[in-house]
Amino acid sequence: MIQRIRRKFVLLIAGIVLLVPQVQASLKGRVNAVIGQKQFRNVQFGVHIVDAASGRVLYARNYREAMTPASNMKILASAAALRFLGADYKFTTEVGLIGNTLVVIGAGDPLIGDEDTDKKYGRKVGWFIDAIAAELKDRDVKSLDEIIIDSTFFDDERVNNDWPKDQLNRAYACEVSGVNYNRNCVKLKVFRDGSRVGYSVSPATGYLTITNRVKAVSSGNSAAGAYRNHKPNVLTLKGRCRKATTFDVAIEGPAMFFGTLLKERLASAGIKVKGGVDERYVKNRSGMRTIMKHQTPLTDVLRRCNKNSLNLAAEALVKTLSAEKTTGRLKGQWKHGLSLAGIYMTRLGIDADEFNLVDGSGLSKNNKLSPRAITTVLMDIYAGSNWQTYKDSFAIGGVDGTAKKYFSEAKYKGKIFAKTGYIKGVRAYSGYIETTSGNYIFSILTKGGSSAVRGAINNIVKAVIDEAS
Repeated sequence: MIQRIRRKFVLLIAGIVLLVPQVQASLKGRVNAVIGQKQFRNVQFGVHIVDAASGRVLYARNYREAMTPASNMKILASAAALRFLGADYKFTTEVGLIGNTLVVIGAGDPLIGDEDTDKKYGRKVGWFIDAIAAELKDRDVKSLDEIIIDSTFFDDERVNNDWPKDQLNRAYACEVSGVNYNRNCVKLKVFRDGSRVGYSVSPATGYLTITNRVKAVSSGNSAAGAYRNHKPNVLTLKGRCRKATTFDVAIEGPAMFFGTLLKERLASAGIKVKGGVDERYVKNRSGMRTIMKHQTPLTDVLRRCNKNSLNLAAEALVKTLSAEKTTGRLKGQWKHGLSLAGIYMTRLGIDADEFNLVDGSGLSKNNKLSPRAITTVLMDIYAGSNWQTYKDSFAIGGVDGTAKKYFSEAKYKGKIFAKTGYIKGVRAYSGYIETTSGNYIFSILTKGGSSAVRGAINNIVKAVIDEAS
């Protein structure tokens, strides 16, 4: 009986071993057929597909070539953060009183005031600031001398020098601070009011100075935007409006933005702030009476980084990595955080010419990763104890996140856990595929071509499932 079971087990393993070369040979033909289409003759493809259990390469094309990864850069940022910080890490923001001064000490949390995260936990919009006001009222505080926002967990380089200068007012290029709030953006709504055009700002605040030059039109599409002045947070609205339209705008000085909102909310709650809002380092914290602490789990930040491609989350991970993993006190820096990520890659055996790290989100075109670099990082996490945590952070094909609109067919839906990527001229997709006969890790990076390249990428992923089924 035992011998028969052993023979069956050996035959099963042998069958799997024989299956891999068969999948490899057939998959090569399928992938080459996709890439070889005439419409993609000017597109550069970098592809690396490996068996997750054995690491055996099933397909490779330009796999060691360093290419612009777009948002696939977030795979490295999030994997390095998970490796160095640990799955149990929490971003802790502390609020307290020193004498009669209200102090908020940040720790780079990118999700305070984030609408998606608040919705997940059933929290109302603006709950964090409301909670501070409620804590002060419970302590019968009727006035404060001033408000200090300590954002020095990160350095003062809030904008990466390699980001497109003409896009810094966009939500995806928002500033990165030791204190972040509402994704460091405001939502502007432009609407028709008879023959004139009105606007509203959410959250409502006097932090911005806005000039409205949007014209009312009776036909055509609405198209409006906010443009920066040479002075911080002075915006001009331009465009045309037939019906209401909304858009997010990145603000300047996130810590002061939060402090201003806090002061305005306290005033409405009957708590007067005699002085102003100041952004500075609180050196002596021994006498601070803590009134509130808020913690955001690393897992929440990983999900917003990978599942929803939130750039602020990725950049906060890189800078937090820098601030936490150093000797002495160092403000979180891009350069230092990325150097740690680079060390992590080198330890995995990834050659130095296979990567160039400029930011965590992939917004810079000067980021470079090879497909092999990405699959090597994914294989490292796959082999570790935090794989399920990391896998859960990915968008699921046909189900949620940035991959919800793809792979809706029953054969593919729910089987692909991966990170999408797009900036002008670049499309990417990397992650993990589950099938009944085995699991696979892949990276597909492309340069050039039209939007049809996205379909080609999806067809390559489908080919893996088709061959393994």
